[in-house]
Amino acid sequence: MSAKPSVLLFDWDNTLVDSWGVIHAAMNTTLEAMGHPRWSRSDAENRIRASLRDSFPGLFGDRWKEAEKIFYDAFERLHLLELQPLPGAGDLLAWAAEAGFYLGVVSNKRGPYLRQEAAHLGWDRYFTALAGAGDAARDKPAREHVQLALDPGKWQPGPHVWFIGDTDIDLICAHSNGCVPVLVRPQPPHAGEFGEAAPQHYFPALSGLQAVLAAF
Repeated sequence: MSAKPSVLLFDWDNTLVDSWGVIHAAMNTTLEAMGHPRWSRSDAENRIRASLRDSFPGLFGDRWKEAEKIFYDAFERLHLLELQPLPGAGDLLAWAAEAGFYLGVVSNKRGPYLRQEAAHLGWDRYFTALAGAGDAARDKPAREHVQLALDPGKWQPGPHVWFIGDTDIDLICAHSNGCVPVLVRPQPPHAGEFGEAAPQHYFPALSGLQAVLAAF
């Protein structure tokens, strides 16, 4: 067990909120408009990791800005209507804020959408910083993105920071910035799944994370 953290940095999508339905629908609208085959839900979950500005040039080449507009037009119509907190998320955030942890978000969702969703759920009061895609010079897993979420509290990355997410990019981000990598998802990691970016802690649900934090 690592030492008690002072800072909890969270991924947003599918760590605190269920947003795969919206992302999948907006992605298929974009793929169809650009003349690409549609993706299944599992395709989307397996392939979508990096921010749009980092991933769309590889998918759509010189037309990636056109694809970006299509995606965000579709996303904007749907995201608040479909937004659902994951089980235990609200309880964990309320408890952690009351317990004195510094709370931040590092998400590859565009910053304005991230902050709009947090406000919609009433969670913006829990976070000192909500750092989304495009807010820093480079997006997650870059250090600039992590540092942006830490700067308001004058923190630096380190083992006092637990970085909590559901995908490989979150674990890579934690490792590359010297933070403690924490994986939260229903499926336990299988041997060798994340290579050198393996999680230090794994929880199938946010309630388990809260229980461990409360036990320190």
